[in-house]
Amino acid sequence: MAPVDTIASRPLTGAVFAMGLALLVTSAHADVYVYADEHGVEHFTNTPDHAHYQRLSSLMEAYGKGNRAGAEALKGNVAAFAPQIEKAADEAGVEAALVHAVITAESGYNPQAVSRVGAQGLMQLMPATARRYAVKDAFDPRQNIRGGTRYLRDLLDMFDNNVELAVAAYNAGENAVIRHGRRIPPYRETQAYVPKVLALYRKYRTLL
Repeated sequence: MAPVDTIASRPLTGAVFAMGLALLVTSAHADVYVYADEHGVEHFTNTPDHAHYQRLSSLMEAYGKGNRAGAEALKGNVAAFAPQIEKAADEAGVEAALVHAVITAESGYNPQAVSRVGAQGLMQLMPATARRYAVKDAFDPRQNIRGGTRYLRDLLDMFDNNVELAVAAYNAGENAVIRHGRRIPPYRETQAYVPKVLALYRKYRTLL
């Protein structure tokens, strides 16, 4: 994929963005697919190669209809965090759409999320990354968003504003991308993560 240059983001209120999120969730054009394997691990792709994959937008729409409280909580978090995301993105010179895409993929806007490898908070910062960006409390949304967004800015600088490689590095680490010839590392998780985030990024760009 050709590099995608970052552009200045525009202010957006949390309420308006929450409305836009509903459009994103129910969009028939979000061609990202997901399936959970026998270990409960979710796999994402934009090129499904077997029948176990289901369209993510359809699952999200069903989730919203069948779990109204959960859907409302998600939209509430988006509305609450949108101003902080906008501020951090503006300070770092990163598109807010990209930050929203990463948060959606990493934690689903859950500020208390913890991964099986110890990544924490909205942008799933590893402890070493949190320390690197002076994040003292990774579960504090303001600190987490600011640290994660600054990390994204550094990755974009490192890979000449190539969003695809910056996203790959956010998932696998910058050294892995460099070690594999400045290409997406051949890790199953990263190979699934990159198209998922880029698909979300494109959709959020139409809303911001």
